Amino acid sequence: MIHDILAVGAGTLVGIVLGLIGGGGSILAVPLLVYVVGVQSTHVAIGTSAVAVALSALSSLVVHARAGNVRWPCALVFAACGMVGAGLGSTIGKSFDGQWLLFLFGLLMIVIALLMLREPQGQIKKFVPLTKDSMTAVAPRLAVFGSGTGLLAGFFGIGGGFLVVPGLVAGARLPLLAAIGSSLVSVFAFGLTTAANYALSGLIDWRLVVMFVLGGIAGSFFGGRIAARLAKQKRALSIVFAVIVAGVGVYVVVRGFVG
Repeated sequence: MIHDILAVGAGTLVGIVLGLIGGGGSILAVPLLVYVVGVQSTHVAIGTSAVAVALSALSSLVVHARAGNVRWPCALVFAACGMVGAGLGSTIGKSFDGQWLLFLFGLLMIVIALLMLREPQGQIKKFVPLTKDSMTAVAPRLAVFGSGTGLLAGFFGIGGGFLVVPGLVAGARLPLLAAIGSSLVSVFAFGLTTAANYALSGLIDWRLVVMFVLGGIAGSFFGGRIAARLAKQKRALSIVFAVIVAGVGVYVVVRGFVG
């Protein structure tokens, strides 16, 4: 029972963060499952969080798709290539020692925090839609960025949205809002691929998935309401969150050394 309560609480926290600042909140899922909920296996924590990431991305994707923020041709090519990378990355991740995997995860959190502290770039105006005429120029870039992003997402069991968005901007020069909406196709696909790979090895705690997702739904609702009131402070919230992610990353790295 205590694990269920902690899982709901951890999911709620991640949901609140996602509702407040958007992508990036799921990076906290694995550390929360390991250090708060008490999941003994790093691999089970990664497999479990991958399911939660996929479901969270799917719910957000529906919202962005209805708003017309998804550029489907670019998004599908990026996601399809990334799924191959995610399959390979998750297979490699499963063979890694759990302590080393957690240590590398901590380093990744620090890198993500530093990237979040950078000032966001303005809108990219020269969007290149994926058509028959632009296929030879755009598709290879999307394939390269997609495969690389999927590899990292699968290895660490994360959504990878912080990499997908700049990958779509660089690959197809998508405007930022369209890149964010389109990235959710990949985040869902990567999470689903990673989860399926871990499920085949029995490395998912489905009970925890249910508890975590229930908490995430509630957290996203409250986070969204808070975000509406704090819209002008979103950059400040992102900076605070980046500092928290960096702190947790340092903690994970230190625990990796001493543990």
